[in-house]
Amino acid sequence: EVQLQASGGGEVQPGGSLRLSCAASGFAFSDYTMSWFRQAPGEKPEWVSSIGRAGGAGIYADSVKGRFTTSRDNAKNTLYLQMDSLKPDDTAVYYCSIPATGRRGQGTQVTVSS
Repeated sequence: EVQLQASGGGEVQPGGSLRLSCAASGFAFSDYTMSWFRQAPGEKPEWVSSIGRAGGAGIYADSVKGRFTTSRDNAKNTLYLQMDSLKPDDTAVYYCSIPATGRRGQGTQVTVSS
């Protein structure tokens, strides 16, 4: 069974940082490009970033470019999202996804508030 479990969310002040993780299981993690999405209350899901099968440089939405960094550890079947210089507009539930299959996992809440 494919499982994607995000963790690492929390409440942080503007300008702060968080590092999210997404633990993957039930499929060949290293064979798939992976993505992060977020969904704020009352809003549609928003694509945040994607990273290729072998890792390396990710691609990012303009809203997070220069502040967020995605990475992966294929040996640990884990996807990461380093979020710096957080803003209140970054408040959302963040979750990881397999673009090729549309499968998404359980998310983790990020709240940026003073």
